[in-house]
Amino acid sequence: MSDNASCSHDCSSCSSNCASRTAPQDLHEKPHEGTHIKKVIAIASGKGGVGKSFVTSMLAVLMSRKGFKTAVLDADITGPSVPRAFGLKEKAVGNDSGMYPVMTKTGIGVMSLNLLLEQDTDPVVWRGPVIAGAVKQFWTDVMWGDIDYMFIDMPPGTGDVPLTVFQSIPVDGIVITASPQELVGMIVEKAVKMAGMMNIPVLGLVENMSYVECPDCGKKIEIFGKSHIDEIAAQHGVKTVCKVPVVPDIAAASDAGKIEEIKGSWLDDMASMLEKL
Repeated sequence: MSDNASCSHDCSSCSSNCASRTAPQDLHEKPHEGTHIKKVIAIASGKGGVGKSFVTSMLAVLMSRKGFKTAVLDADITGPSVPRAFGLKEKAVGNDSGMYPVMTKTGIGVMSLNLLLEQDTDPVVWRGPVIAGAVKQFWTDVMWGDIDYMFIDMPPGTGDVPLTVFQSIPVDGIVITASPQELVGMIVEKAVKMAGMMNIPVLGLVENMSYVECPDCGKKIEIFGKSHIDEIAAQHGVKTVCKVPVVPDIAAASDAGKIEEIKGSWLDDMASMLEKL
């Protein structure tokens, strides 16, 4: 027992339920020595294909434009798309001390598995624990330096890997990305509830592909059905909601590696909220 002088402080060989054994354990990993990260924002989604990587990259760009030092940790190991959005071609390098992030044209640090693979199209056929281990290494082994805002492009869903990320990395808040379909509304609620279980606040909701704006009259046409994102936000007490339209220029710029050149005010409210954290 912990109050006994004979206690060895080795809980693995002791069955006593003492205070030391039952106290909540902090499972957060420490970042690389010399790395100082002020705020960590995770961009999550209940399912894939809703533009989570675009939102992650764009928020990093917007905060960088405000003068903050930003970085992107691509935790979507099996579907890494952040390097392509920024047009990154060079591979990440390192030394005995650790790895260096690859810097974008405007000075945003990025680490993604695609920056380590010999070929971008090589598949990552790994089991969950290995994927989660790689994500933790991106946090612990990369020499990020001084960062004001780190954005984590989370793997979709509420499974083993997202759970491990939330337990291992001290996330300050989550921004959830969704598309307008009715089914996704249900999936969004699952993501919100997972955040609550992990005691991480949901800072905002982004509805991607929310509408198409008529080029002639400016009318907003909800081609994927009526939006329910405001109702979901109100239900869960989320104050910041952004809606991103279907704009061909967005997809073209992302595919061309020119996301840092995109202009638009769709996510400005989210960036302003993050600036006030």
